[in-house]
Amino acid sequence: MKLHILIFAFLILGACSSASPPQARDKKLKIVATTGMIADAAKHVAGDRAKVSALMGPGVDPHLFKASRSEIVLLTQADIIFYNGLFLEGKLIDALTRIAASGKKVFAVTEKIDRQYLLEPPEFAGHYDPHVWMDPPAWAKVVEFIRDRLADIAPENAHTFANNAAHYLEQLDQLNRYAEQVLQTVPGEKRIIITAHDAFNYFGRRYSFRVRGIQGISTESEAGIQDIENIVSLIVSAKIPAVFVESTVSERNIRALIEGAAARGQEVSIGAQLYSDAMGKPGTYRGTYIGMLDHNITSIARALGGTAPETGMHGKLGEGD
Repeated sequence: MKLHILIFAFLILGACSSASPPQARDKKLKIVATTGMIADAAKHVAGDRAKVSALMGPGVDPHLFKASRSEIVLLTQADIIFYNGLFLEGKLIDALTRIAASGKKVFAVTEKIDRQYLLEPPEFAGHYDPHVWMDPPAWAKVVEFIRDRLADIAPENAHTFANNAAHYLEQLDQLNRYAEQVLQTVPGEKRIIITAHDAFNYFGRRYSFRVRGIQGISTESEAGIQDIENIVSLIVSAKIPAVFVESTVSERNIRALIEGAAARGQEVSIGAQLYSDAMGKPGTYRGTYIGMLDHNITSIARALGGTAPETGMHGKLGEGD
């Protein structure tokens, strides 16, 4: 344990001693973000003025993520680090705290979101739901926060960051308007989203859906037999046609719901695999924040009896994964 701490301290000291202020170098900013969603926002804001890296790729569960030695090195070499906060990256917080204490610029992108907006599930009293990216207008606040922090560290590029952010915010507004349009076509009695864990509460509040996750807001929570039975009863009584799996969570509990409903004479299908805590593959449309939300919005609307174009907002959902 002592050896591990010494190595960690050496990495931080070495990275800090060799680094000069980014303003003094004719190089791109080095930005490291924990999740793909944050990295995507940073890329849009920074444009060609930065190199942006994400610690967590497709299919990675941020609730359970532990940084490797090489990922710690990546963090210590960054000019600025953005993480979600609200305990999403629970197993990474100690490392981020130590790096921040060394003088590195480390920011939780949710820190300026009004606490009155945040959801506090009863079973997690004292802790807020961290899944704010599921609400595009809330995520716009995160984009603005990233814009301002980048302008602080590289004021000579502030005008570029402002222009880039404004363009991206227009795209987020378009995404929100598309969501409002297609999700309102889902019949009232079918407006229930059932998933493996509670990642969609902000989505549900924004677009007027009930949301039930088998697990809580963290995938570390365990689902009990009674949890499964309660949701099966909801499926049968409301005649819900579809439930949803997630790209970062095992399908086991969702399969149990389908079997339980079938045993009571209710046929229910898997509506789609939704992107909850991670985006799709890099280089694909679903590997962007807008693409992952477009996929989720379109899939939910179509699976629950609403009307939405099969290929989504921009006709891109047919392109790759």
